[in-house]
Amino acid sequence: MRGAAGPKRDKPEPNFCGDIGMKIARDGTWYYQESPIKRIALAKLFSTVLRKEEDGVHYLVTPVEKVSVEVEDSPFVAVEMTVAGEGDAQALSFRTNLDDEVTADAEHKLTFRPEEDGSFTPFVTVRGALEARIARSVFYDLVELATEQDGRLGVWSGGSFFPFPKVD
Repeated sequence: MRGAAGPKRDKPEPNFCGDIGMKIARDGTWYYQESPIKRIALAKLFSTVLRKEEDGVHYLVTPVEKVSVEVEDSPFVAVEMTVAGEGDAQALSFRTNLDDEVTADAEHKLTFRPEEDGSFTPFVTVRGALEARIARSVFYDLVELATEQDGRLGVWSGGSFFPFPKVD
C-alpha cells in the first residue's frame, strides 16, 4: 500500500572513511588539515552532522560516509547566556560559538568536570552527547545566579537544579 508506514528499519551505518585531518580546538576553532576553517557557515554546516559516539570519539556522519574528528575539549563553546524567570522557574539559555541555542534542563544538563588544580569546568549538553564548554565570562554570570538548595550551591534552569561541585 503506497504511503503506508511499514516497520521502522534501522539505517545501515555509513562507511568509516578514517581520519581526514578535521580538528576542533579548545577555543572552538575548526581546522581542516591544520588550517583554520575561516568560513563560519562551513563550520556550522559541519556541526550539523557531528556526533559523539559511545566510544567517546567524535565523527562527522553523512548518509554515506563517516570520518573521525579530533576534539581537544568540547566541540562547542557557550559564549552567551540569557536568563528568564527566577527561582526554580528560572530558564538559562546558552548560545554557542556556532549559534546553537540551548536551554539547560533535564535533557540539556549542566555538568562540571574537575580540573587538576581543584577547580572545575562547566559544560552544557547541546544535543545528543555533544557538549559546549561554558566560557569563563559566562561562567562568572552563572555563579552570580547561584542559590542554595539542600545545602548545596547551584543554579536552577528548566525545572532542574544543577549543583556546583564541592570545592576544597
